[in-house]
Amino acid sequence: MYNPWRICYLSTHAQDTKDPVATRGPQELESWVRARTTPQRRVERARIVLGSADGLSARALRREVGVSLPTVKRWLDRYEAEGLAGLEDRPRRGRPRTSVTAEVEAEVVRRTLEEEPPRGTHWSTRLMAEAAGLHHSQVARIWRAHGLKPHLTRTFKLSTDPKFVEKLRDVVGLYVDPPERAVVFAFDEKSQIQALDRTQPGLPWKKGRCGTMTHDYKRHGTTTLFAALDVATGEVIHKCMPRHRHREFLRFMAEVEKRVDPELDLHVILDNYSTHKHGRVEAWLEKHPRVKFHFIPTSSSWLNLVERFFSELTQRQLKRLAVNSVKQLTDTITAYIDDRNRDPAPFKWTAAAEEILAKVSRANATLATLH
Repeated sequence: MYNPWRICYLSTHAQDTKDPVATRGPQELESWVRARTTPQRRVERARIVLGSADGLSARALRREVGVSLPTVKRWLDRYEAEGLAGLEDRPRRGRPRTSVTAEVEAEVVRRTLEEEPPRGTHWSTRLMAEAAGLHHSQVARIWRAHGLKPHLTRTFKLSTDPKFVEKLRDVVGLYVDPPERAVVFAFDEKSQIQALDRTQPGLPWKKGRCGTMTHDYKRHGTTTLFAALDVATGEVIHKCMPRHRHREFLRFMAEVEKRVDPELDLHVILDNYSTHKHGRVEAWLEKHPRVKFHFIPTSSSWLNLVERFFSELTQRQLKRLAVNSVKQLTDTITAYIDDRNRDPAPFKWTAAAEEILAKVSRANATLATLH
């Protein structure tokens, strides 16, 4: 077992005798601590020994250096037994790690990005290790260092709307610089929400185990949620209906218009669903000139802020919900939205139109090279 008083004695003895061999230890440790290029693990060990020589207890050193008590004891024992040599890393057990040359690493990165595996649609660490003559852990380290994740994919779709730029600037302008004396709504329908009930009750979650639910379920019908998100306040006007034809759409828009101050205009952001452009809808707009529709570009649902609300509703309420009727489903949705409207929080749009256009241009240029 280590003896901090012996370390203190050795330090004092070295200063008294001026023996160059004896004084080399403390001086070397202090140089480790002062040097900016010293590895952090060596600085940590030097601080432990020097602190002990100054009279600090093991528990005080644990708090001072920020390590565990066994770590403090281990490095003090090694220093007392072996001096400076005891603070060096000892050889690891097992087969030594073989280094990967820069050329081999570059080849792994190139093959990951440019080639497909002989079987399957994407590389795994073991497939790449087999092809490159490496261990799968080496491939994993290379991928981690270069931020490569072949097992992950994200969906995307670039709009081909000929009026993409015009519509984009119009919608983003409503978000970042809304017109005066007007209310801006982001509208959409979330159709075919299923009233699902699990075949057995889920087991409760506990320490070491997440919540569970059966993989199968019983269907009890569907509903469609009509939602208009007030972009400025975050409040949601909603209504659940069995279908989503132009009749239901007009009924909902009439309700939204009645709830807005008659002195204010309504700007509604919505997608290009044919129901929204029905002849009767256009006739209704002519009779209500204060209501103005702003259509997002095709294949650009990400531009509609109400989609952010739908995502929140799905993750927080619908994904794990078990109900035995459509009425119970609609009551649950209504209760969630009513509670949210008591203290609404708006979704803030931060992306400028120019930033979006630059990103889309880069994506189109990349797609052009693949044809």
